[in-house]
Amino acid sequence: MEDSALFLNNLALLPLAPLTQTNSPQGLLSQIANNVAKIADRETKQDIAAYTEILAGLRFEKDFIRQLLSEDIMQESVIYQDILQKGEQKGEQKGEQKEAVKFCLRLLNQRFGELDSLIVEKVKGLPVEQLENLGAALFNISEVADLVTWLNQQDHQN
Repeated sequence: MEDSALFLNNLALLPLAPLTQTNSPQGLLSQIANNVAKIADRETKQDIAAYTEILAGLRFEKDFIRQLLSEDIMQESVIYQDILQKGEQKGEQKGEQKEAVKFCLRLLNQRFGELDSLIVEKVKGLPVEQLENLGAALFNISEVADLVTWLNQQDHQN
């Protein structure tokens, strides 16, 4: 590990400072927070704060980081906003997938009765697009064996 002084005094290296050697983690993060606060350009400050918090997260607890780095400045960062947006999109996709799974399992249970747990797990593992395809394929699937064949074909397409 490197000495922190070089990183604390260089704006480009400041986000890496949490990863440097220190005897006082709280003192180091406090110095970093002070240096971030001194950055005049708001956009640069936001981005440096976001990068710093991300890298500090590799070494320190979230609550400890948030005590010292101003969360409101970091939240305005385009980097933070991008990470947040990607997380929200993944959450929405998981919600869509969950609803599609419930719908397909309801259709399958109506058609074939209670299904084997292996079949249920395969259905739960399908992405939304394949779940939609399954809904359409159900018009041509008349037996559980045909359903298993269809599910196995999906495995080979991934």
